[in-house]
Amino acid sequence: MHQLTEFLKGVTCDVDARLDQLIPAGATSPRTLHEAIRWSVFAGGKRFRPAILIAVGEALGAPRSTMLSTAAAVEMIHTYSLIHDDLPAMDDDDLRRGKATCHVKFGEATAILAGDVLQTLAFKAVADDAGLSAEDRIRIISLLAEASGTPYGMVSGQQLDLDAEGNELSIQEIAEIHAQKTGALITASAVCGAIIASAREEEITVFRSFGEKLGLLFQITDDLLDVTQETATLGKTAGKDVSSRKATYPAHYGHVKTGEMAKTVRDDALKGLNDLDRDTVLLRGMVEFVVSRNS
Repeated sequence: MHQLTEFLKGVTCDVDARLDQLIPAGATSPRTLHEAIRWSVFAGGKRFRPAILIAVGEALGAPRSTMLSTAAAVEMIHTYSLIHDDLPAMDDDDLRRGKATCHVKFGEATAILAGDVLQTLAFKAVADDAGLSAEDRIRIISLLAEASGTPYGMVSGQQLDLDAEGNELSIQEIAEIHAQKTGALITASAVCGAIIASAREEEITVFRSFGEKLGLLFQITDDLLDVTQETATLGKTAGKDVSSRKATYPAHYGHVKTGEMAKTVRDDALKGLNDLDRDTVLLRGMVEFVVSRNS
């Protein structure tokens, strides 16, 4: 775990440095809007999606420097989704990562615009990355757009999640929501790392499957944390899924069976890495990190 801890610290440091270049502090206009953007981006997130991207790329031999702009882009997309997810029209949350949410701090209108800007900046970061071939940039932009939008991406999953509130869903319908809302961007992160590393198509297929399983595992543990942890630990309001009558795995199975499900998915994700003739120590560590996290 020491190796993984040092890796995650290094990723956070490197990705934050690139984000600081892409979203500079100071006199950038409009000042209030950019303060709101930086408030959310530098609120202390785990940088999990960039870490997956970089772990995959480094397992395939890619230098970290070639991945940082795309990793920063993934984090900007993720952060924009959190800003919008916290809005009163969505989950109506006052806390994110232990701090006031963007709309509480800066107002709803500015929060909406901050999310909008982060999305556009993300695609600009990839488009402007001269360290990648034009072909890879186009491929990554297309992949991130698909994972972020509709009909099978993050925004689609958010709409399905809103539509499902208060309704009884089948486990297949719950899985569909979470595969889109949470899993799509995690899967795209893994595939982006493989693309940048010039992976063979069969390797990309393995990493896509790995990302899908890891995304499912992340959502299962997220659902569990909502019902087992306190607000102070989570950094966001605990019990929100229950009060909003969200479609979650614990709501369907109960938290004991959901915990058993998490172990099964963890084992499946680890087995999938056996098909790679690569150093997958960090990737295996990322799986265990998801299972053991408390926020």
